Amino acid sequence: MRTILMEIEYDGTAYVGWQVQANGLSVQGVVESALAQILRQKVRIHSSGRTDAGVHARGMAAHFQTESLLPLQAFREGVNHFLPGDVVIRTVQDMPEGFHARYSARGKWYRYTIYHHAVRSPLAARTAWHLRGPLDLEQMRQAAAYLVGEHDFQAFRSSGCVAKTSVREIFQVGIFAEGAFIHIDFRGSGFLKNMVRMLVGTLVEVGQGRRPATDLQKLLQGEAELACGPTAPPHGLCLEEVWY
Repeated sequence: MRTILMEIEYDGTAYVGWQVQANGLSVQGVVESALAQILRQKVRIHSSGRTDAGVHARGMAAHFQTESLLPLQAFREGVNHFLPGDVVIRTVQDMPEGFHARYSARGKWYRYTIYHHAVRSPLAARTAWHLRGPLDLEQMRQAAAYLVGEHDFQAFRSSGCVAKTSVREIFQVGIFAEGAFIHIDFRGSGFLKNMVRMLVGTLVEVGQGRRPATDLQKLLQGEAELACGPTAPPHGLCLEEVWY
């Protein structure tokens, strides 16, 4: 039995999220359907995690098992032939016995993109959160520094999160400008449901001068009188990479 790992890129705009759901089209569903066309049987793929409706990925990792002896290139080119234009298999590789896309992962990199300009951009509308007005990146960087390390991120998990523990480790947070775009990169061991978007919403409030940078430290310490900022819109978020 072969275990094959796929790296998948997709624009999540038209989907209810990664995971198969009864209420609409999912990325997992269209990839499984395309795989079934190649293998002539139903296949269940297992991902490194889930992305919510509207969230994008440049490097979603997912594996499946098969007894097929097709060459790897046939899997990539064949599956891509049956996929819609907003989903593509970038790479495929054979993995050793016991590999699992989720449980073998060592870390993930998410990028959140903000379009910071007085005038909206139709071209950026699907992939960046449009913000106007002052945004102090240095204050945001000071706030983000509190996030690095192992912490209890209970304050930054959605009510629908089913993770057994809210303790996660963030390796690095980077905030930088590229023209009118501001990128916020999170690299960590793993992330809770909506965690990155809630962190971004809180960091933006710091950048707007609506709360001090030290609020991030207090939220991690569980100070009951504080609440995190708004959950940033999904379309600015992209899963860039999963590493093993």
